[in-house]
Amino acid sequence: MVKAEGSIQTFVFGRDGLLPNNPKLPAVLYRGALINNPQDMEQLFNDNGWLNSWQNGVFGYHHYHSNAHEALGVIAGSARLQIGGDAGMSLEVYAGDVLILPAGTAHKCLSRSSRFLIAGAYPDGMSYNTRRATAEDLEAALPEIPEVPRPASDPVYGPHGPLLEAWGIPGVSSP
Repeated sequence: MVKAEGSIQTFVFGRDGLLPNNPKLPAVLYRGALINNPQDMEQLFNDNGWLNSWQNGVFGYHHYHSNAHEALGVIAGSARLQIGGDAGMSLEVYAGDVLILPAGTAHKCLSRSSRFLIAGAYPDGMSYNTRRATAEDLEAALPEIPEVPRPASDPVYGPHGPLLEAWGIPGVSSP
């Protein structure tokens, strides 16, 4: 699959009230990673070991996964997503963009185009939970987040991708 060189951005979010986020691992945004073939997003994730994949949208409320990292790739349309809770940031994502969220990172959809469709996937096909901004979920999530293993592969660029370097995985450097 052809991947276009786009920009790579990283964002770190601290705890935001009842949302834990992940202060150690940054969220990573690959702008235009699959600009020429966004319809291949889910297959690319699967080819790089990010499985348990699905296609749909993003919930319109703050939520996070405390037991798995998540890759979200925009297949069609666009959306404005809130990342990191109310104190985090909102960003526009477009077909071909990939957003990788470390365990605990809050996200929700603020608005979307009528054609908005994403693929989601998890390293090694990990099962994921869906937690919300409640005291009970925060208490359960805080010990789980640091136990989530770092992935062996970048969902877009494979075993030597920039995600692995951004997340400090030993012995890995970007091409």
